Parts: sequence; structure tokens; C-alpha cells
Amino acid sequence: MSELTSEENSKRNWLKEHKPRVYEKVTRFQEKAARGESIAIVQFQYDYRCNFRCEHCSVKRFQGPKSGRFFTLEDVRELSRQADEMGLANFVITGGEPLVFPDLEQLIEAIDPEKFYLVTDTNGWLLDDAKAKRLKSLGLDKVQLSLDSLSAAEHDSFRHAPGSHARALRAIDASLNAGLNIILSTVVTHQRIRSQEFLEYLEFARSKGVGTFVTYAKPVGSWEGNFEVLVTQEDMAYMRELEKRFQVFTHLTPSYGMDLGCIAVKRMISITKYGDVMPCPYIHVSLGNFFQEPLQDIVERGMNIKHFGRRVPTCLIAESLPFIKKYIVPTYDKPLPVPYKEIFGPEDMISAKSSAAQH
Repeated sequence: MSELTSEENSKRNWLKEHKPRVYEKVTRFQEKAARGESIAIVQFQYDYRCNFRCEHCSVKRFQGPKSGRFFTLEDVRELSRQADEMGLANFVITGGEPLVFPDLEQLIEAIDPEKFYLVTDTNGWLLDDAKAKRLKSLGLDKVQLSLDSLSAAEHDSFRHAPGSHARALRAIDASLNAGLNIILSTVVTHQRIRSQEFLEYLEFARSKGVGTFVTYAKPVGSWEGNFEVLVTQEDMAYMRELEKRFQVFTHLTPSYGMDLGCIAVKRMISITKYGDVMPCPYIHVSLGNFFQEPLQDIVERGMNIKHFGRRVPTCLIAESLPFIKKYIVPTYDKPLPVPYKEIFGPEDMISAKSSAAQH
């Protein structure tokens, strides 16, 4: 554990004033983590409908018609209740593209902004001044906006959406004008990370006064089997150097005074439209289904898998080919998400007793 940065102290003071319930939960993060408990962000894939067809889409095989139960707003209220009781403090609404969801406003209400620091992902296409102000009034705290390049041609081509770059830039200003926190989200490959374009991108973000969240390329979704884009450990070391110069970070960046390494399960879970709880948005393995058992039990099961419950100082699915070939490639030819028992064995469990109970 380490001291909070001045920026984190400022954010915590804001929470204390504006979202006291969230503040109380956040102040307990360090002690919960020290006890081996999850403090997960709930990355909630409420709906997979989308107005784009992005090159790197990680949920491509989740889209399309599928039978079975899916979240209703009443289910969302129950998810919110359970997550709140567990001391979880962060929700990210994602999909798909949340701003095309017809019931987005009701979804925000069902999650309950008083209980959580609430973020939405977006490609920015529909985020103008009026929409940004409306989302702010509903209790949304932050926008995570996808921007793939400073080049309009490259961004629009990557997103298969002509004009999307201009709309993304409009969305930055709209969010700032509305008083929404905003962060840029961008995918970085081995080929891009050391480029001049990426440095200029970070300079642009700094000029706008916003941070940049970097997602390392993953060999899933539309990029199944694409190992050429994966970063190396040297690339990740270079990114850590960039963090000293720019307001840029990855999931591995220490926060809340903690260096957790990989945050799968311990600091993030991903819940699909159909109730499956995954370790992160890119490990398409179901730890259990919310409609069948309590969220607490599912998360504890995930924390018993050594790759998630123990500290791992890297992003396994972004740079570890041994991990990818052993645990991710076997998901390529199966319906997603794959039940954890088909991917992880007793040797992957921290507690043999718990493992036996699960099997």
C-alpha cells in the first residue's frame, strides 16, 4: 500500500461531498483488498446493440440473437443491491454502445447513482451538448470516450463509421461543457505503442485537460488469434515511462494507494447481458451466472482462481502467450462465455477444498 496522490485525494474529497455513500465504500478499499476481498468495478454489458462495427470489437461473438434470460430493469436493481452490500463502488455501463439503448435513462436510475460512481463507455456519435447535460442531470459521473487516432481517416476506417472522428471530438467538448468527467480510451498495439502518432495523441489529450486510458490489444472478439498486435513486457515498461510524462494509465496503473497488478476479479468483473460474470471484459469465461446464484459467491469463486486471486504483475491476456494459448485459445471454438470448469482445473485453484466444493 502507498499514499494517495493529490489527484486521488481531490477525487475522494469530491465523493465525500457529492456521493457520501460511495465515499464510505471507497475508504474501505485498502482494508478489503488486504483481506483478499474483491473491490471490483462492475463492467456491465447491459445490451450489445451498437451503431458501429469496429475492427477490434471484443464482444463480436456475444452479439446477435440468443435465447435465454437477460437483464430486466428489476434484475438491475437486484444487481445494484447485491453489489452495494458487497461494498463495490463503481459501475461502468457498456455494451454495445450505451447511448443507443432505448432505456438508458431507466438503466441509470435502476443502478442508482447515489450508490455508485457511475461511468458510461461511448463512441461519442450521439453525445452532443444536450445529451451530455441530460446524462449529468441523471447522476452519471464520467464518460469514457473511444478515440482511436488523431487522424480522422484512420479513426473512421477503424470504426467503419465515416464522420465518427468529428463527432468524438464534439463529444469531448460537450462532456467538458456539461461538467462531466471524461477520459479518452484508446487501443494500443505492439505496432502503435512507440509511434510518433501515439505521442501526439497523448499531447492532444493533455491539451484538452483529459486523461487517456490505454487498452492493450487482446486476441479476442474480432481479433481472435491475432497475436501480432500483442504488446511485449518491454512495451509495457515503456508505457510505465509514459505514465510519468502524461496523464495516461492502464488497468495495471496503481490507484487508491494500491498496486494490485492485474485487476481481473479483484478490481474488475464483467457481467454479460445474460447474467454471466467474467473475470474481465476480455477473458470470456463464466465464473457463474447472476440469475442462478449470489454475486458474492461468484466473485469469491473467481478470487479462488490463482490467476485472479493472487497478484499478477502483468496483463496475462495482453502479453503472455503461454497463458493465452492455454486458457484463451480453447474458447475460440465454443459458445461464449465458456464455463470456468471447462477452462480452469484444480491446479488453477488457490484452495483445494474450495475447488472440490465447486466441482
